[in-house]
Amino acid sequence: MATHVSCGDLSSRKNHGNCGPDSGKSIKPIIMEKIDKLDKQIMEIISNNARIPFKDVATACGVSRAAIHQRVQRLIDMNVIVGSGYNVNPKSLGYTTCTYVGINLEKGSLYKQVVDELKHVPEIVECHYTTGPYSMLVKLYAKDNEQLMDLLNNKIQGIAGVDTTETLISLEQSIKKEVPITIDED
Repeated sequence: MATHVSCGDLSSRKNHGNCGPDSGKSIKPIIMEKIDKLDKQIMEIISNNARIPFKDVATACGVSRAAIHQRVQRLIDMNVIVGSGYNVNPKSLGYTTCTYVGINLEKGSLYKQVVDELKHVPEIVECHYTTGPYSMLVKLYAKDNEQLMDLLNNKIQGIAGVDTTETLISLEQSIKKEVPITIDED
């Protein structure tokens, strides 16, 4: 079981293709008080090895398998662990171009309508409502530059409310990891 903390992460089946503030359930600040040292140990182990059996997690944590199962289920119910699944290498399916597209909207109030249209573009794997130079930032995969141009010109820029776009092609992904899980020493 893999853990995913980022909104709309490619590897999270539940969040695939979703965007913005309504894409996932919000985590209330109070939850941090409910996450104890054992929860953090469990999350650290399963986020480093998504396929580890619960019995091995239990051994590493010094508790029963049932305790691990209950804790993981509680963390899922609290939306601390927000997705699970296998990561597919996009290149193995022919998607060789990873691209980030900054999108500026005609009006910020059009955000939800634009998101609804972007959800219909399967090559878009992440979408974020942002501050800074863009209203939105999307991550997409294309098989080649010709497909990328089609996605930009005919799909994204054709959406009502999209004013301008700026494209940044990723040459290499150098870092990919989960947020750090700090375990307080008592």
